Amino acid sequence: MSIGAVGTAGKLDELDRDFEARLVECSRLAFRIAYSVVRHRQDAEDVAQEAFAKAYRHFRQLRDRDRFRAWLVRTTWRAALDRQRSNRRRAAHEQAVEEPPETPVNESVEARERASRLWTAIDALPEKFRVAIVLANIEGHDLAEVAALLGIPVGTVKSRLFFARQRLKELLQ
Repeated sequence: MSIGAVGTAGKLDELDRDFEARLVECSRLAFRIAYSVVRHRQDAEDVAQEAFAKAYRHFRQLRDRDRFRAWLVRTTWRAALDRQRSNRRRAAHEQAVEEPPETPVNESVEARERASRLWTAIDALPEKFRVAIVLANIEGHDLAEVAALLGIPVGTVKSRLFFARQRLKELLQ
């Protein structure tokens, strides 16, 4: 083994030890963050594991390792929101499949068609508009929460929502 390879291996070991130490320090926090969003132990554990895996993959690229805790919290929060949205979509889909018998067939068909048209239009939006409209209008976050989740100013959220709504109006007419 060459001297350069030993130096690289030593640096990797040092990075791994640094990562493990930070992870031990933050592991309970990541679970608590995930659980506060998804409210289900198994899902929270899965989300925390996803966040840990992402943290490990990107740890070398983290410029300020003293901000690891904040970065892991933000990563876990976003992963938990993704899981929550996925769970809601799955539940809505399952509920739509198991329609109550008292709902007139023509009303449920119309409602599904409207929802389908709306989601098709939302999917056609540019990603930055789509994320803003989903977080604010479908997930129910206020402007400040959307701004914090996306890491952008509130004014930018407002303008993205304005343009997203305009575009949706055009697409749905």
